Amino acid sequence: MIPHESRFESDPDELVGDLVDDHPGLPADWSVGTPDPDDAAEVARLTLLLREHERAGRGWPGAGEDDVLVEVSEAGLRTRENVVVRDADGQARAWGSVHDRAGGRMLFGHVVERDLDPQVGRACSDVLVEWAVGQAQAVGAARGLAVQQIDTGAFAGDERQAAWLGAAGFERVRTWWQMSRPVTPDEAGLVPSSDDWSDGGVRVRLVRRAGDGLPDEADLRAVHDVLEEAFRDHFNSWVETFDEFLHRLREDPGHRWDHWWLAELDGGEPVGALVGTVSESASGPDGSYVSYIGVREAARGRGVAKRLLNTIIADAAARGRDRVGLEVDADSGTGADGLYLSLGWQTRWVTESWHRDVTIDGAHGP
Repeated sequence: MIPHESRFESDPDELVGDLVDDHPGLPADWSVGTPDPDDAAEVARLTLLLREHERAGRGWPGAGEDDVLVEVSEAGLRTRENVVVRDADGQARAWGSVHDRAGGRMLFGHVVERDLDPQVGRACSDVLVEWAVGQAQAVGAARGLAVQQIDTGAFAGDERQAAWLGAAGFERVRTWWQMSRPVTPDEAGLVPSSDDWSDGGVRVRLVRRAGDGLPDEADLRAVHDVLEEAFRDHFNSWVETFDEFLHRLREDPGHRWDHWWLAELDGGEPVGALVGTVSESASGPDGSYVSYIGVREAARGRGVAKRLLNTIIADAAARGRDRVGLEVDADSGTGADGLYLSLGWQTRWVTESWHRDVTIDGAHGP
């Protein structure tokens, strides 16, 4: 179940207060605190930091205030915690976030203002990392773990971020292609109906709605079960409960229930699932995004994934969208990238996963 109380330490001074006071690279009048989600100016400032981080890393920004609020809002703090490093005027110059994603895996967001003096920027990075290590200790102990993984990322080619992470004990472990495919209006006819269609013994349909208009729980559990099985042997896969899975995906600003599809074989057995979201754009048409696509091993080789992908393409076209995006593991040997390339996807930018394992104080693991 999703915890009603956070597993994290809410007071950053408990974790990094001494480091902030004594770090030689940090101005003496700088401080740490937690962001205020009700302060519009603070949310706008964090959004600016995140957008400039994206611009420096890949060439253009994409984040908006909704993405920030996922991390810092009261609802988000059930599974997240945040810290900001503020200057003497109280303005945030660096922002860290952690997400208790699944047992053993903690995500870490690491954003430092791009225009800072290099020594001050490195000091801010040191504070964020030390805070994240402390949070890993807290969440790992609460979960009864011997080791807690910190999973963070960087844009490929971001030398500043890579240097800081490497110096802080993180290891670059994986590369990811961020791919996009253009969509044209005529592709709305790519499948007979993006709501429900069948071909070659495979049926693709939206998750059903219950009488109250909410999704049928049995269908949602089927999506979760399919994806858990499909990703069981994939890189850095951790077991995520149904409640954790549902809570996390519903937090996505692009979440829509009518973007969840199941694929079934004759007889109604669920063998594939695709969870899509909306990629909103302030300057043009929205896009669709494949958050998850998975096929059970026993059903692979029957074109299930291709049918699911054609369905979200057709759905995007019918909605007037101009693209469908997805992420693929560049280091995987599954050959999934070949399918995406054959269907028109191309890599737009590349990201990296960086990991650090934290041994939990006092733990008695295997």
